[in-house]
Amino acid sequence: MKAVRINKYGGPEVMKIEDVERPVPAPDEVLVEVYASGVNPVDAAIRQGENESLRSFLKLPMTLGWDAAGIVTQTGSEVTSLKTGDQVYGVPNFPGDGSYAEYCVGKASQFAIKPQSLDFRQAAGVPLAALTAWTGIFGHGDLKPGERILIQGASGGVGSFAVQFAKAKGAYVIGMASTNNIGYVKELGADEVIDYKTQQFTELLHDLDVVLEASPIRDNSERVKAVSILKEGGTFVSVNTDLPFNDEMMEAAELRKIKVALAANEPRQEWLTQIAELIDAGKVQVLIDQVFPLEEVAEAQRQIATWHVRGRLVLNIKE
Repeated sequence: MKAVRINKYGGPEVMKIEDVERPVPAPDEVLVEVYASGVNPVDAAIRQGENESLRSFLKLPMTLGWDAAGIVTQTGSEVTSLKTGDQVYGVPNFPGDGSYAEYCVGKASQFAIKPQSLDFRQAAGVPLAALTAWTGIFGHGDLKPGERILIQGASGGVGSFAVQFAKAKGAYVIGMASTNNIGYVKELGADEVIDYKTQQFTELLHDLDVVLEASPIRDNSERVKAVSILKEGGTFVSVNTDLPFNDEMMEAAELRKIKVALAANEPRQEWLTQIAELIDAGKVQVLIDQVFPLEEVAEAQRQIATWHVRGRLVLNIKE
């Protein structure tokens, strides 16, 4: 099968389309014929190999990609939740069994029936970003109806799903975005939008229940500011797991009894199923910015690395 592989870390040029053996699913895994794969900032970070927190998990050579939509072609002996022929979306095993390939394997618990209202390309843009948002606001933030949440980076891949999930669950949603994305975030359903270029959120907000940091900014001093707008006992969650909380951040949180968490994506089948239900009910929209053929994977990664993509980037693997 064809797969996009890296044999060394570096720029987009290190990615090569190679012929490799088709993977074989373990007893608790499924083999998925991939029709489309999402492209995520973490894909570029893995390829660059500069992030120490990621490097410890990686082994070269490896196939890139962490988002898949396709058809189950084989199931392991222990799998009962999915069957051959199911149209699914989900997250392949990380690292190494990536979705930039004609086939990928992953634990059955990391895949679910894709939303019926989406084609494979649209569905491929959902899993990683959506699961990261879901893990952050519900798994760690324990967001409840009527609570107030600030979503930093609300126009990005994770943030745009977080806005819609929080709104669908009955929360009061405040988004932060740049000037040219204010309208977009309002269209996603945010009750308020703060322009981080012209407004100081610390002067406008107070007594929030949850803050979700989904922006590309890595700065603990900004986290301290976010803690200051939470009510006592509130929750600060960051999806930027590569930047640990420093002493200043922890002291600020402890002073006001704020719960803090670094939220790594948790690929759970039940969460993917709930997300699919919200999409099929019309409560969550999936915006695809651009679809690339596999041969243009380098350009797709160049674009995702700018952090200025509105919507999702997708690789088309099979028509």
